[in-house]
Amino acid sequence: MQTIDLAQTTLRDLNATLQAQNGQTNATAWEITNPRGSHALAVGLDAPIEVTVKGSTGYYTAGMNKQATVTVKGSAGPGVAENMMSGTVIIEGDASQYAGATGNGGLLVIKGNASSRCGISMKGIDIVVYGSIGHMSAFMAQSGNLVVMGDAGDALGDSLYEARLFVRGSVKSLGADCIQKEMRPEHIAILQDLLTRAGSDAKPEEFKRYGSARQLYNFNIDNASAY
Repeated sequence: MQTIDLAQTTLRDLNATLQAQNGQTNATAWEITNPRGSHALAVGLDAPIEVTVKGSTGYYTAGMNKQATVTVKGSAGPGVAENMMSGTVIIEGDASQYAGATGNGGLLVIKGNASSRCGISMKGIDIVVYGSIGHMSAFMAQSGNLVVMGDAGDALGDSLYEARLFVRGSVKSLGADCIQKEMRPEHIAILQDLLTRAGSDAKPEEFKRYGSARQLYNFNIDNASAY
């Protein structure tokens, strides 16, 4: 275990050290102490390493992550795992706005609540939230899966494309072109896999599925006179 104390090391040096790791390194386990809400911590990683942050972090934690497993033993500020490509990011507390924004792959697990715009413009990332999420979550979500064990705020899935949304609790309102859909056996299987990978024992049968009605991005000739 390699330990870096941010009370003694600069954030720039920390990120440079982590970004220098590769698949051939023996230093596969890292512990970061005294993060003190630092922004852009552990960003741009591209190696199969494990990074544990002992405390809460600020903006854009683990952004652009590839391969690495990053665990925050606290809460995270806006934009955690933004533009994530692969690997795993685990937030043991709460996450602020636009968690997992534009994520292309990998798994983001939030063991507390997430704020507004969770999964905005997601492009293949899988997000599992143990608690509830705020308004406008999965706005313009293109692909991937958003799993919410609690409740969802206003305008869930507004203008989404082909992402799958699974919510166990209540949904305050659905956004434009978002509708409830049937939970078929293949969706039960997908959800069960996500819950297992996220370490949850929730039952997939307890969830409802939401997705695109596919009305916003298909041209209807009957509306031609409106253009």
